[in-house]
Amino acid sequence: MVEVDAPRAPARLPREIWVLVGASFLIAIGFGLVAPTLPVFVRSFDVGIAAAGLVISVFALARLVFAPSSGWLVGRIGELRVFNAGLLIVAVSTAAMAFAGEYWHLLALRAFGGIGSTMFTISAVSLLIRLSPPEIRGRASGMWATGFLLGNIVGPLAGGGLVAISLRAPFLVYAAVLVVVVVVSAVLLRGRTDVAAPVPGAAPIPTVTFREALRHRTYRAALVANFGVGWAVFGARVALVPLFVVEALGQPEAWSGIALAVFAAGNAATLVVSGRFADRFGRRPPMLVGLAVAAVGTGVLGYIADPVLFLAASLVAGLGSGLVNPPLQAAVGDVIGTGGRGGTVLAGFQMASDTGAILGPVLAGGLAELVGYGPAFGITGVVLAVGWAFWLRAPETLPRLVEPPVTVSCPET
Repeated sequence: MVEVDAPRAPARLPREIWVLVGASFLIAIGFGLVAPTLPVFVRSFDVGIAAAGLVISVFALARLVFAPSSGWLVGRIGELRVFNAGLLIVAVSTAAMAFAGEYWHLLALRAFGGIGSTMFTISAVSLLIRLSPPEIRGRASGMWATGFLLGNIVGPLAGGGLVAISLRAPFLVYAAVLVVVVVVSAVLLRGRTDVAAPVPGAAPIPTVTFREALRHRTYRAALVANFGVGWAVFGARVALVPLFVVEALGQPEAWSGIALAVFAAGNAATLVVSGRFADRFGRRPPMLVGLAVAAVGTGVLGYIADPVLFLAASLVAGLGSGLVNPPLQAAVGDVIGTGGRGGTVLAGFQMASDTGAILGPVLAGGLAELVGYGPAFGITGVVLAVGWAFWLRAPETLPRLVEPPVTVSCPET
């Protein structure tokens, strides 16, 4: 019996992936416009740090509650319809926030926006996994995340300028950007994202349930790591960094946008490299390095008194976070399998991040009010370190490294 390695010619990214990358870039520009403004805008309603964090947490809570329904909708009416409907919901809720008159208005509108957010996120990730073969899954995830992060570099810088005009202006601009994304996606993706009809007599498309995936150690590690990413990147960072820059470092509000942009730049610098590395050498190595770097870089933020050093630590944290994203998403795709369906698996994966994004701002914000920003950022670093410990025991999932090579057998005589 002669063993022959399977061909490893690099595949090109499908056109649909590039459309999703462009859409994520525009969405992130809008998100970046609002991110530096939101905590300060909420504080203008005479509420505390924890209350400001609650506005961010309620967005994640709505995502968490509606995630299973979003997965169901993707299967019922299609990914593109769910994607565009979700974007329109976020656009309407964000525009309405510009006219909010009371604190509870912000809570209600952010919750409504969270429903739309989970709709377009799950549908986009489902498309990425379904359209990306295993040998380019890390690269596709990296490019998609890079589009989002490059938008996060441009967005906060522009948002800092809009704040000088009005605290409400970024919300209106974000809504307009989302409408543009809906129009572009409807035109370029129409008719190109449908699942092919099953061939008569062919085996049914495999469906992986959440319970089945939960038996896999790598999926469990992915859930813990994504919880940490939600806590640190989408929760505590957005809630605490703008306030820390203004209240602890004594810098103008525009510096908040700079700090968030530096973090995003660190992400963008490692995303594509991490995706290619994960496709070639496996998902575990970049996960372990990235979680360790992100944990250290985030944990020290609250103990830095110099603005320049704070930006440097933010860059380090961003570099680590960028290493994590592509292999994390690719590993979940490996668990589902090429051509498989795993709506509940993707919903559970997203819910882990949203749970972290809910708890992070409230618990870290409350800790900041009680004992200061240092412990608040420190506990965030510990949460990321727990994810590192889980990945230390997780098996590799890259099919080329875990499956036996293709073999050619000669008939026995």
